[in-house]
Amino acid sequence: MNSLKDILYGVGISAVSGSTGILVNAICFDSRKVGLDDVFVAIKGTVVDGHAYIETAIDSGAKAVICEQLPENLVNEITYVEVNNGNAALAIMASNYYNTPSKNLKLVGVTGTNGKTTVTSLLYQLFKKAGYKVGLISTIKIMVDDTEYPTNLTTPDALTINSHMALMNDAGVEYCFMEVSSHGIHQKRTEGLVFEGAIFTNLSHDHLDYHKTFAEYRDTKKILFDNLSKKAFALTNIDDKNGLVILQNTKAKKVTYALKTYADYRAQILENQFSGQLLKIDDNELWSKLIGHFNAYNMLAIYATADLLGLEKLETLRLLSELENVDGRFQYYISKKKITAIVDYAHTPDALKNVLDTINTLRTGNENVITVVGCGGDRDKSKRPVMGHIASEMSNTAIFTSDNPRTELPSAIIEEMEAGVEAQNVKKTLSVENRKHAIKTACQLAMANDIILVAGKGHETYQETNGKRTDFDDFKIVKELLKDLNK
Repeated sequence: MNSLKDILYGVGISAVSGSTGILVNAICFDSRKVGLDDVFVAIKGTVVDGHAYIETAIDSGAKAVICEQLPENLVNEITYVEVNNGNAALAIMASNYYNTPSKNLKLVGVTGTNGKTTVTSLLYQLFKKAGYKVGLISTIKIMVDDTEYPTNLTTPDALTINSHMALMNDAGVEYCFMEVSSHGIHQKRTEGLVFEGAIFTNLSHDHLDYHKTFAEYRDTKKILFDNLSKKAFALTNIDDKNGLVILQNTKAKKVTYALKTYADYRAQILENQFSGQLLKIDDNELWSKLIGHFNAYNMLAIYATADLLGLEKLETLRLLSELENVDGRFQYYISKKKITAIVDYAHTPDALKNVLDTINTLRTGNENVITVVGCGGDRDKSKRPVMGHIASEMSNTAIFTSDNPRTELPSAIIEEMEAGVEAQNVKKTLSVENRKHAIKTACQLAMANDIILVAGKGHETYQETNGKRTDFDDFKIVKELLKDLNK
């Protein structure tokens, strides 16, 4: 049991009814999970308002209620605390409840439109190879040293973050690398966390269904850097025009990296092929299994971070050369007929363009590039025609299909993608609503040496339609289909 007063330390409180000196059990923001003597935090979500479930939480045993607006009828012997922001309160309370576990870690947050998963996952790999106990909080999974926990959100809720960081403390973890999404920042999930440093990868068109404007999207990511302490580092990609904007108000040590301009950390691509690329970093040559200029940026960010965290430079370069690609990030398979299938998470215009740029740089010119791509439902609609344009412009054949349609009609999403196709490219496009059939069509069209790109879902092993998830693994499916065609 914990004192409610202690858990509320640092929370912006506007009114209290009852005693904060009471002892409470667990913190809950889902009324269905409330137990005896718990404290219920009512969160105003984008779909559901937790204030509607205050009575349900009390009926289930809640002893205290944290809310942005006090109910009209207050129940005797229940403590009510009115706060300025429910999300911020939850995050700070979660940190207090678990004894501020982030302060015992060298926690590095990674934000940006693309590259977050690759950078965090490879930093985890590199520090593990260097002999440290390491934590990871990413889109793909949460790792507490060698123990894996599943996750469905880029930045999990504050209770999940802090409970797993507490497990990291128990396991003796020293470093933790965490993806920090704009949603996570806006919803205050990272409030109360103590960061050793933060990395900005890049910024391009995404999540404008949520943030409404690009400036709002950028400024939300900037908050992570605005809140860093003087002891932390702020590492930014200054080849991105938003790179220096991100650093404007930070108190942290400002550090830059780039491929094209002068920066604290620089890299040069000497050679690029399907088997990997040769990079020059700090006048040392490095062979990496990760290909494409976007991965050159990722590798440079990882090198810079390792240096800022005190790893020896030559040892870091050696370990970088050993790093393996992350699932669903330019993951490829070559069939017996010499057809190359590439699966990538590219679900933004910039990411799709980067992957197709890389493919078109590596091809000899005689191969066809067949791209299978869709757009997620209930998400930013404005990027759909842009994705359709890029896929049709940069591929020999573009097959538009379903991604995760969620509650939208797949055919309607595809129509919006088709709207971006220019007249001269219409004959290069096909629309196949069923994703497996679309991938099969690509495999049937492909000849020896051709390249199939299956974009959008990457590491995801499911497809979401009307609230239901069914098993669907792009890499597994394309690999099986190509094997069947070889029989």
